Amino acid sequence: MKFGRIAWQGAIHEVTPGSDAKVRLADGREIAEGQFTWLPPVEVGTVFALGLNYADHAKELAFKAPETPLVFLKGPNAITGHKAFSRRPADATYMHYECELAVVIGKTGYRIAKEDAMDHVAGYSVANDYAIRDYLENYYRPNLRVKNRDACTPLGPWLVTRDEIADPMKLALSTRVNGKTTQQGTTADMIFDIPTLIAYLSSFMTLNPGDVILTGTPEGLADVKAGDVVETEIEGVGCLINTIVDDQTWSATA
Repeated sequence: MKFGRIAWQGAIHEVTPGSDAKVRLADGREIAEGQFTWLPPVEVGTVFALGLNYADHAKELAFKAPETPLVFLKGPNAITGHKAFSRRPADATYMHYECELAVVIGKTGYRIAKEDAMDHVAGYSVANDYAIRDYLENYYRPNLRVKNRDACTPLGPWLVTRDEIADPMKLALSTRVNGKTTQQGTTADMIFDIPTLIAYLSSFMTLNPGDVILTGTPEGLADVKAGDVVETEIEGVGCLINTIVDDQTWSATA
């Protein structure tokens, strides 16, 4: 199943795909695009973001691939929905997308064994974890200004339940900027797979429903500018669309 969340008529609604690009409410009514606002498909808890979890991406950035997962946290202000705006600050010289498979936790667990890890997964979504390379301080401190800016991480549009994806480690990822394909990869190239990440994170902290693991991005980064429409797509999971805006536009819509 696919589930999404929208804001419509002053309330938050869970929806499923409808006909003709519409969404369907629980009571069967369908609403057309443009009449509602997309929200992240789950009420997000703790967000874990993986750095350098694809060997080709680490090489692209001239970093050595990590020997243990390189993880940092994202604040709730960073997460936004499908069709939302993300700001490119005026002082940025290089801002790039990161198409990532988002793993959503569905069951509480602590010290989860790798062989039991997938039982704790509710499903999957698509994330685009924008980064501004100008703000990167060093290898060990990639997170604050780079990864926790307001609305820098679109998530959605759907949560696809675990049973719908036969093997999450064999999914094609791609990014298109203004319709041109700029990034292609596969989750098969992750350095640390999903069970390894769940076992690692739960070895020192409890994972709860709504927690999200952003599993990293393959090579193929490109600078994006204000006005660019960025589509990040993952096979079987969905296509997440986002628009880059400048400071003036951001201030007018905030």
